[in-house]
Amino acid sequence: MTVTTDRRPARPRRLLARTAAVVLAAGVAVLGFAGPASAHVTVNPSEATQGGYAALTFRVPNERDDASTTKLEVALPTDTPFASVSVKPIPGWTVATTTSKLAKPIEAHGTQVTEAVSRVTWTATSPANAIAPHQFQEFSISVGPLPEAEKIYFKSLQTYSNGEVVRWIEEPTGSEEPDKPAPVLTLVKGGDGHGSADTETSEAASASESDDDDSDGNGLAIGLGVAGLIAGVAGLIAGLLALRRSTADSSTAKS
Repeated sequence: MTVTTDRRPARPRRLLARTAAVVLAAGVAVLGFAGPASAHVTVNPSEATQGGYAALTFRVPNERDDASTTKLEVALPTDTPFASVSVKPIPGWTVATTTSKLAKPIEAHGTQVTEAVSRVTWTATSPANAIAPHQFQEFSISVGPLPEAEKIYFKSLQTYSNGEVVRWIEEPTGSEEPDKPAPVLTLVKGGDGHGSADTETSEAASASESDDDDSDGNGLAIGLGVAGLIAGVAGLIAGLLALRRSTADSSTAKS
């Protein structure tokens, strides 16, 4: 006597398994893409008043899983220099400034300035103080008077413990953001020559703006992730229904 076994449900099962794998991979890709999308060096606030003073904070995230950030170098403009630059100390980090002679002297408070700070470098004093994976650190300076310019780009170098150097130095050339954008400060006209960015109120506004930027980016990422998961669940349900129909058909044929 020959016994015939119906193997037709195997194909839907394989199809369901493949669908689940694809959905899982897509969900991981979408959620994984959301993280590093906004993970670059930024300056806050992103806008200040020409002729005023501003407390600027550079936020540095660690984008690596197997290395820490040990140094940050920020270049200050020499074509539109700051007559005054002061730095905020950070526990566990040293800070050094580089002064350069100006090609064209500037005048500040009735005094001619021939040299200006052109670079600020922060260095972790030990591996324990470096920026660990999935963490960030903020580095602050106070500068002024701000020049009569539309934008200032702070080209920055981020050094990792494995020797890698990420160059955040690119300026936009079109509507799309560069891969390694330099932190940018937009300057607007107005004010009385003494900006309020050094006050507690302005620092709070800066922090709020930074958090809002992160929230916007994270909100979009979460939305994309949820949409992907919903589509995945719908695909799995459709696969299960197909498997049930196939199994029912098989049972009917056997009977």
